[in-house]
Amino acid sequence: MLDYFQHGLLLMDLYKKLEILSRSAKYDASCASSGSSRKNDLGGIGTAVKSGICHSWSDDGRCISLFKILLTNMCTYDCAYCINRVSNDLPRALFTPEEIAELTVQLYRRNYIEGLFLSSAIYRNPDYTMELIFRTVTILRKKYRFNGYIHAKAMPGADPVLIRKTGFLADRMSANIELPSEKSLTLLAPQKKKGAIFKAMINIKSNILDCRERDYSPGRERGFVPAGQSTQLVIGASPESDYTILNLSEALYRSFSLKRVYYSAYVPVTASDARLPVAEPPLRREHRLYQADWLLRFYGFNAGELLSEKNQNFDPELDPKSQWALSNMYLFPVEINKADYAMLLRVPGIGMRSAQRIMKSRTVRSLTFDELQRTGVVLKRARFFVTCNGKHLEKEELDVVSIKERIIGNHAPLLLTAARNKERSIGQLDLFGSNFLTAPEPGIIAITGEL
Repeated sequence: MLDYFQHGLLLMDLYKKLEILSRSAKYDASCASSGSSRKNDLGGIGTAVKSGICHSWSDDGRCISLFKILLTNMCTYDCAYCINRVSNDLPRALFTPEEIAELTVQLYRRNYIEGLFLSSAIYRNPDYTMELIFRTVTILRKKYRFNGYIHAKAMPGADPVLIRKTGFLADRMSANIELPSEKSLTLLAPQKKKGAIFKAMINIKSNILDCRERDYSPGRERGFVPAGQSTQLVIGASPESDYTILNLSEALYRSFSLKRVYYSAYVPVTASDARLPVAEPPLRREHRLYQADWLLRFYGFNAGELLSEKNQNFDPELDPKSQWALSNMYLFPVEINKADYAMLLRVPGIGMRSAQRIMKSRTVRSLTFDELQRTGVVLKRARFFVTCNGKHLEKEELDVVSIKERIIGNHAPLLLTAARNKERSIGQLDLFGSNFLTAPEPGIIAITGEL
């Protein structure tokens, strides 16, 4: 039986629920979809394969094509850094699984979205919340035959059977770690347990491996989360260094085969809690961690190379690759026409695509600096670290300090103007203006990626 307050939440105007719960979802960054190989049902609507997900990306790389919503912001936990904590005085709302499923399909048919990102506060308990999420994705897949992308949250502490059943219907799942150390978790989120979070992540990984190894698809069921799992770390709410955070991310990729670790700059939600900082959201630090994460996943770096016990934080003025290069100048300059692919990737200003073009182009001719620029190399940074046919582009020998100053001077501003920066700090795309069924309201959100 629902009590009077809960019954009132269910009867609340649908638009009011959208307004409350879409805003409540904006602090969860782990929502970028990368396509899925899940088999579609014939005659269904939507698709989640790479060619079918029509991503809309912000300039800084965050996916904005998903219907991002909370099932409810009614939470039984009191995490100090979370806007939806039980002790916070804010409007509360509760969707039914049927309402979310119907909204998702309506928005998809209007071409507003390409999939669903469904999260929730802990409503009553983890099992009850996970059951509601499972019911929602079941309605979408079975009743509406929705083939589009679905990212569902795995609630730490929920029954593994519920997580498994949901995983066979979702494309991706995530169990958010939130804080980078057990000490900070105990201080700021005492009801969350590190063991429960890792248990949920292990459960997802083991089901992925089991499905992959046995090629297991019960009946017409889909594979288990074919787009993998992800997690989120909140940056700046607790005192851990970039070195600690990056080492944790490296261990998570290695131990849980994660697709992505997302970093979310802490947005102050209260000025009265002495445990929390009251400074502006550390957006530039978030940006540097995304760049470093990219280096871990695609460029062959490890956390111990980028930072150390003596140097535990990234220089806010330099991208991590340039910072590493300036600390290892004995490896440079690199001869463009002779260096192997792995070394090319370590040159500031050379990305994966430009490195591949260099490798291909130099099989037929030696490259000059003019030709190098046409491959996509950013010479404003690379010029200090490479030679072409033994020649330097710089006419004078520069020391590390001079090179750093010139790189910083050549960088485009990393942050927007103060007014737009404030807008970035408060979150994601607002899909629901007052006329959301006729025109989506634009917004600004922030995730960064490739160098």
